[in-house]
Order: sequence, then structure tokens, then C-alpha cells
Amino acid sequence: MARHNIVFGRDQAVQGGTQYSAPRFGQPAQAAPAQNTQWSSGFERQGAGAPVAPGADPLEAAYARPAATGFDTGRMTLKDALNAITATLGTIIVVGAAVALLPLVLGIVGGEAGAQLGLVLAGGATLIGVVGGLVAALVNIFKKQPSPLAVLAYAVFEGLFLGGISATMEYLYPGIALQAVVGTLAVAGTVLVMFRMGILRTSPRLNKIFFVAMVAYGLFLVVNLVLALFTGGDLRSGLFGLVIGGLAVVLASYSLVMDFEDIQHALESGTPRVYAWRVAFGLAVTLVWMYVEILRILAILRGD
Repeated sequence: MARHNIVFGRDQAVQGGTQYSAPRFGQPAQAAPAQNTQWSSGFERQGAGAPVAPGADPLEAAYARPAATGFDTGRMTLKDALNAITATLGTIIVVGAAVALLPLVLGIVGGEAGAQLGLVLAGGATLIGVVGGLVAALVNIFKKQPSPLAVLAYAVFEGLFLGGISATMEYLYPGIALQAVVGTLAVAGTVLVMFRMGILRTSPRLNKIFFVAMVAYGLFLVVNLVLALFTGGDLRSGLFGLVIGGLAVVLASYSLVMDFEDIQHALESGTPRVYAWRVAFGLAVTLVWMYVEILRILAILRGD
């Protein structure tokens, strides 16, 4: 997995370093012993790793045992990945929607003064989200073992950030936040469908181009930030801003393909279940980036 997305660069388990051998016929899985469940009849559950009832034929009991599942072996399953992804993205959406609606709700209650208060609160949420999201992202990237709490904390901060900037942009350009959401879902859905059809795949050469482009994009952001702080200028505007935004969406789309391949590789290589939160974190990082870039492109178009 780590051969792709930089988020997984420190995870040896997802690189195939930690493998779980499939159980042989008639043998329990090579994992932590399964807990025995006592049934009302007094017999223990005849599952993987459970002892055979007294007097039972061992060969017949071996045939009767169910196949070992991801729960029995401790390996990540598709259900684990989907649960972690749903929890992470769901937290971002709920927190983001609550913050984004602040100006509208307070405007209904208190008129223009309430709307202005909502914008101030949204601006504060944006600042908290930027700082907290950066810290939480670094913690998740450099943490050796994935932590659900750390991933969910990142989701909360990103929800504050996205909700804050969405509220501000929605006040300036009504309807832009919904357009950005629809655009993000359209791009991500298209990438997913084309990935499932086998059309979109990564390659070593494309990966090198991607990482070089990412470095160049990062340097551009730094230059643009310095220019904005000292001169008030902005390179992310007009036609040039649209070109940069379009290239950023392309990079985010390729990163999304990497994320899908990382999830696929984790499922095939027997990655431990806890790493479902790592793949959820990587996917959230990409989708947040894609949404911000699409929102910026729409703002440029609406501002002209």
C-alpha cells in the first residue's frame, strides 16, 4: 500500500510485511484465539478454534466447522473499511453542514446582525479547523499504529474547516457550496466507476510524475501565500487560477485512484483490521482536497 499514497509510508503492515496465512483445511486460523461462546445447551460453539464436544468425531467436526472469517483471523474486511470510511466522512459532513448553516440559521433568527455573527463564527471555525486539521493530519501520518480517535479528531477539524469556508463562500455566492458538493461527488463517482471497470490504474511512471507535480504544486502554494501576505496579490485568480485549479483536481483524482488501490491491496494482503481507519483517513484527505479545489474553481467562475 505504501508504494502509492504518502499517508501510508510508515505502515509496514500494509506493505505486505505483516501477512496472515489462510487456515488450512481442518485447522484453526493463525491468529488470536477466538473467544468461546457458551450456548444454553452447555456445548461450546463449534467455530474456528473451538474445542470439539466430548465424544464427537474429530474429522466430522472439522468438516462441520465454518470457514474462518475476517473477524476470526483479525484481518481487515471490506465491511471494516466501509464502516471506518462512513464514520470518518460522516463526521466531516455533519460537522461541516452544522457550521455552514450558521449564517443562514442565525440570519433567520436575528436578521442581518445574526447573519454577520454567523459569518464571524464560521471564520473562527475555519481558523480552528486549519490549525487543528494540520496537527491531526500529522499525528495520523506519523503514528505507527492507526487510532480511530485520531482519525475522527481529524474529521471533526476538517468539518470545521470545510463548514467555515463553505459558509463564507455561500454568503458571497449563493448556491456555490451545493455546486461544489455535487461536483466533488461527480468527479469521485466517475473515478470510482472507471477504477472498477479497470480503466484507471496507477503505474510507476505516473506515480513519479504525480509526486513531482505535488512538489511543484506545494511550492506554488507557498509562493502564493507569501505573495498574498506581503503584497495582497493572488495567483489563484482569473484564467491562470482556473488552470491551476484544473490541474489540482486532476492530481486529486489520481490520488483517489491511489486510495482505491491502497484499499484493494489492504484487503488482499491480510492487513490487520485496525488499518481500516488508515485507509479511511487517506480517502478523507483526498476528498477534502478535491472539494476545496472545486469550490475555488467555482468561486473564480462566479467572481468573473
